Amino acid sequence: MKCPYCSYQESKVVDSRHSDEGNSIRRRRECLSCQKRFTTYETVESLPIIVVKKDNSREPFDRDKILRGMVRASEKRPVSIADIEAAVTDIEQIVQNSLEREVSTDKIGELVMDRLKMLDEVAYVRFASVYRQFKDINSFMRELTKILEEK
Repeated sequence: MKCPYCSYQESKVVDSRHSDEGNSIRRRRECLSCQKRFTTYETVESLPIIVVKKDNSREPFDRDKILRGMVRASEKRPVSIADIEAAVTDIEQIVQNSLEREVSTDKIGELVMDRLKMLDEVAYVRFASVYRQFKDINSFMRELTKILEEK
């Protein structure tokens, strides 16, 4: 780390503390040349994820959209908001940890349906009916039959 006072390239860490609710580390450093102290912050670099929609338009990844969709599908069901938030965090981590910087809405939708199926089957069917755009009762029944066969 370059000293802001004398531009010397080497410094030593005198003190480290978590800051910003554990999302960064605050480090007090001392220049090995001029002995002046300065503060640096270390954070994890997160690259922006772009979502490719069905019409090929692109927009930034929005965790809140996933949360709202899962909450809406789980309305009046015995699913806690903590479970939904944990599922959204899991989905976000999968997307962030993938090597791609662009992810399709299809991939996100499948991840959401996988998590909802584990949380509540009714919420899963609600979400699937909108996501898969069931055109008639037969397509809806095929999805229900798949759920029953998996049991």
